[in-house]
Formats: sequence, C-alpha cells, structure tokens
Amino acid sequence: MRDSTGLYPRVRTDAAGAGVVSQAGALLLVDTVRAAGLDRALSAALEPWRKATAVHDPAKILLDLAVSLALGGDCLADIASLRGAPALFGRVASDPTISRLISSLASDPDRAVAAIDAARATARRQAWRRAGPAAPDHGADHRSPLIVDVDATLVTAHSEKEQAAPTFKRGYGHHPLTAFVDHGQSGTGEPLSMLLRAGNAGSNTAADHIAVIRSALKQLPADNQRGHRSGRSVLIRIDGAGSTHELLDWLTARRLSYSVGFGLPDHTADLLERIPEQAWTPALDAEGEVRDGAWVTELTGLLNLSRWPAGMRVIARVERPHPGAQLRITDADGNRVTALATNTAPGGPGTQIANLELRHRRRARCEDRIRAAKDTGLSNLPLHGFDQNRIWCAVVQLACELIAWTQMLGYAGHPARRWEPKRLRLRLFTTAASLARHARVLVAHLAADHPWTDLVLAGRAAITGVPARPG
Repeated sequence: MRDSTGLYPRVRTDAAGAGVVSQAGALLLVDTVRAAGLDRALSAALEPWRKATAVHDPAKILLDLAVSLALGGDCLADIASLRGAPALFGRVASDPTISRLISSLASDPDRAVAAIDAARATARRQAWRRAGPAAPDHGADHRSPLIVDVDATLVTAHSEKEQAAPTFKRGYGHHPLTAFVDHGQSGTGEPLSMLLRAGNAGSNTAADHIAVIRSALKQLPADNQRGHRSGRSVLIRIDGAGSTHELLDWLTARRLSYSVGFGLPDHTADLLERIPEQAWTPALDAEGEVRDGAWVTELTGLLNLSRWPAGMRVIARVERPHPGAQLRITDADGNRVTALATNTAPGGPGTQIANLELRHRRRARCEDRIRAAKDTGLSNLPLHGFDQNRIWCAVVQLACELIAWTQMLGYAGHPARRWEPKRLRLRLFTTAASLARHARVLVAHLAADHPWTDLVLAGRAAITGVPARPG
C-alpha cells in the first residue's frame, strides 16, 4: 500500500531565516501617522509627561500601542508584536516603561486625555484636508450635514475593576458612551469621543450625552470658508436614549441639527386612524428603493409638542413586524410603529419624510463602528484602575482613527475603504516581506505572487504621494 501524501504539502521548518518580517503591511499605518502629522502633534501635546532623561517619547509609546491594537492586540503586552520588528517600527518601549507611562498619565487623567484629544483634533484636520473629496466633511452644509452618531455599549469585566458594576443586561462591567463621525455609504467611520462610565450608568443620561457631544464637536475641523463649523451643518444622530428634553433643548440652543428616536404615546393607534390614506408615503430600504410593507407619515400636528423645542417634527414608520417579533402597546393593527424626532425643516432636497426616516435608520452603521472598536481593543479594558482604562480608551480611539484614515487616504473609491479591521489584517496588515538595504535605504520586498501585494503598494503610494517602484 502506498502512503498517502495528505491534503497539504509537507514542509520542514528551521530558524535560519534573516531579514524577514510578518507585518510589513502595517507600514500603511505608519505612513498614515506621518501623513496626518499625528506623531508631531502627539509628541508636542505629551511633552509635559516626558522626563528629561527618558529614552522613549511618550507619544511613540502610545502610537506603538495604537498600532498594536490596529493589528489585533487587546492588551499592553501585545506590543511585543512590534518589538520583534525594530526595522519597521523603531525602538519599542519595554512593558515596565509602558506601564509607568500609563500610570503617569492616569495620575492626571483629565489633563492627559485633553492633551491626547488636542493632538487627535490637529491630526484629523490635516488628514481630512489631505483626503479632499474623500473626507467625510467634503461638501457638508445644512442640506447635507456631517453626521455624528452617539451610542452606548457594554464592555464586560471578567475581574474586579474600578467602577465595574452590574449592567442593565444583567452582565458586569462598564457602559461607555461613544460618538463616531459617519463616512457615509462609501466608507466606514472614525471615533470622535468616548466617555468611560460605570456599568450601571443610565442609557439616557442627558449630562453624559452633552459631555460626549461637546467633546466630539471639538474634534471636528472648522469649515474652511467660515473659519468655524456651522451648527446646522452637523447632524447629531441618536437612538431613543437621546429623546430627553434637556438634551434636545441643548442641541437646539446651539443650532445643531438632530435626529433622535422618539417614544410614542399609548394612544398611538388612535392617532394613526386619523391620518388620511394619501398622507402615507412608502418607506425606503437601505439602497433608497421602495420598501415593501413599510410606510411613513408625519405626526407633528397630531401630538402635543408644546414642551419640546420649537421646530421639532415627529415622523412615524409603520411596517409589518419580522417573524417572531414582539409587539408593544404603541403598535397598531399588528404592525410595528416606530418614530423619530428631527428639526430638519421641510422643503429642501432630501427632506421628504421617507428620506429623513431612511437617514435616521442608517444610524445602525454606528453599531458597525462600535463592533470595529471592540475588535480594536475596546472589548477588553485590561487595566484595574478606572483612570488607567480612560487612557486605554484614548489609545483605542487612536487605533480606530489610524485604520479609518488609512482607508480614507489610501483606498478612496476602492472596496477596501469599507473593510472592517479583521479583513484589513488578514489581507493587508499581516503581509510578510524580506528586508534588504540598497544605497543605504531599507527596502521591504513584498512577495510578488501574494494576492494583495499590489493593493498594499497602491495604498502606500496614495498615502505618501510617492509612486511604488516596480519589483
């Protein structure tokens, strides 16, 4: 009988390789750091925390942590993946040095987070300016506003950590509130603000929402024409947790556009019966086409909105529920009824109620942004102290921004701009290379037959502005 050769080739291994790196694709992230000026901005912002005899710049340490999270790490020790490739990432601090920096920043967390946020805002301004038409604020005005999504999520704690507490879903951990800027259907999104909270923090706490939105607005680059960003050119989009008098009054006072989930009264079924048939409009699906079995209408004139801000409109959506869905007391005739409140006035292009309702439902993309953040370090708050984990959340935001800016600068118009972190890592970031020096220049030779080599080279060329040389 002949021995089976099996399904895979038999390969011998040894440790004789030299000049080989397994994460050469991460040079895309390093290029983005330079292109956005994040290294210079963060180094200047963290100068007060750099000791006179320090070997490692605090900014380099935080950026190394951010790159390690972008590559799939979820704790401080995962920075070892960079330490093994000094030719690509330079000198990487030891674990004790990193821990000391985190503790130092956490000793004055408000000042440290403010410094990091200032550097992020500076880099964001440069990244968006370099992106041009691919930037999320390109052409934004009151008719087509820049959208900021606010949502909370739960982060499970598997050990005793400061301010970890039982959550409303009967888990245990923290309940951070986040704000992301939406890049639209052609892109992903990037974090603007993240407020770490105890696990038992309320879902609709207006003060927390205001704090997150205020911090998010500081991250937005000013409008180049006016020198500031007009309130109506920014739309704050929140689920039902944002439907509080205090929050909507605050948004209205600052002339911000909003679209928030709205709770309907118990007698909603009676209200719907009073609406004439011609007042109903077919709802739209995610592609902007007519959605079968769903309709929208405006309820503004049928509700007592005297205690709500002037100019607020309420739009209702009625649709057949999905199989197995539980109906609520506000549902009518076996149909699911939901509503949103917005201060977008009628009359302009895209302000038809079906378009406004579709715009609000696209808030679901924020769930994708949160999922990506959890895949980039947010799923695990690895430190014991609450203020230490606040610094960790700042590093998570840096990592998510590096990924988003890499896609925005390197892959505008390519499907890779919409790829989530897992796919980026599998196809681009973990691309291997052999290192060599030619004329005192370090060169990373990517595999000529790798299916994604051309895409890595194209991304680097777009980010740096230097065309890739043929192999």
